[in-house]
Parts: sequence; structure tokens; C-alpha cells
Amino acid sequence: MANLKSKTDMFKKAFILTLLLLTATTPIKQAQAAIPWAEIIKQAVKRVVRAMDLLVQRRQNRQIRLQNAQKTLENAMAKLKLDEIEDWVKKQRELYKEYYEELKKVKAVVSYYFRIKATLDKQAQIVGQYQTAWAIFRNDRHFTAAELAQMEKVYKGILEETARSVELLELVVKSFATQISDVKRLEIIDRAAKAADQIYDELNTFNQENKLLSLSRARSEFDAKVTKELYGIQ
Repeated sequence: MANLKSKTDMFKKAFILTLLLLTATTPIKQAQAAIPWAEIIKQAVKRVVRAMDLLVQRRQNRQIRLQNAQKTLENAMAKLKLDEIEDWVKKQRELYKEYYEELKKVKAVVSYYFRIKATLDKQAQIVGQYQTAWAIFRNDRHFTAAELAQMEKVYKGILEETARSVELLELVVKSFATQISDVKRLEIIDRAAKAADQIYDELNTFNQENKLLSLSRARSEFDAKVTKELYGIQ
């Protein structure tokens, strides 16, 4: 009896492993329309991160140059004559003003960087969850071809919305080279962040509903067990 149970468990594990392998390696044509969107978003996210890194680096390099210029002026102070002090003080005021203005810009950019990075991470999670879920759903025999086609349309809409929220962040990064107010810049970042949060929640809800629908269509106790393990349902 124990030997029979052991063989049965082995059979179940083998069956689940086979199903997972088929899921990962057997794409169907219905997935092709949405996949390019996932890659477009991934590339856009990488592009924004690189642009933001370069922006921070440029600001910091400019700050360092100003600091070095300040030291040069201060070192020259010892060589100045009394009648030259007034001119030196004027230059110092101009330098310090520029330095502190640049310092504020660096701090602002760094602050924006972390806010943008958090939103980009959420957008990347959306793409990752979509790819994982769709890879399984499109091979789940509990869904009809018509249901999968509708599911694909929903995913495509989700990815299009995600791409638009990434574009908002690209706009923010480009705005540092133009005259746009901090208020407007923060407004755009907040809009992109809220959009990403909403899309993420909607995607999770949609995926969960599909998982439960698949489970409800299980035709046997064994089918239900396999479905639960496949989707991580407790």
C-alpha cells in the first residue's frame, strides 16, 4: 500500500512538472500581439533609468567643478592686495550663489531620482507579473479560445497604460533640460506613480480572478490539486 502511494505521488509530481514545462515552452499565436508591448516597456524603463543616472552624474560633476573653483579663488586670496579684495568678494558672491543654486538642483534631482526609480520598479513588476501569468493562462485547458482572446485584449490594454505611465517619467527626465517648474514636474511624477499603482492592483485582481475561474472548472479532485499547485493557490 505504501509503495502504491509512493508511485502515485511520483506520478502527480511528474504530471505537474510536465504541465509546467509545456506552459513555459509551448506558446500559442494569441500571445504574439501583447508580447512586443512587454519588451517596449522593458526597454523604456531601462532608457529612463540610464537617462536619470546620467542626469544625476552631470549635476554632481558640475557641483564638484564649482567646489574646485571656489577653492582656487580662496587660495588666491592670500596673494590679493587690499584694492583687489572688493573685486574678489564680488566674485565670491557670484560663485557661492551659483554653487548653492547648483547644490539645490543636485538635491532635487536625487530626490526625483528615487521617486522615479520606485515607480519604474512598479512598472517593471507589472510586466513581470503579466509575463508569468499569461505564460500559464494561455496553455490552461480550462479556458476557451474565445476567453483567451479576451484575456489577451485586457493584458494588451494594461500594457498600453503602463507604457503611457513610463512615457510620463521620460517627460520628467527630459524636463530638466527645459524650463519647467518643480510643481509641474512633481505633478507628472505623482500622476505616473498613481497610474502604476492602479494598473498593478488591477493586474493582480485580474490574474487572481482568472486563477479562481480555472480552479472552479477543475473536473476532478486531482485536477483541482494540480491547478492549485500550478497557480500557488492555498
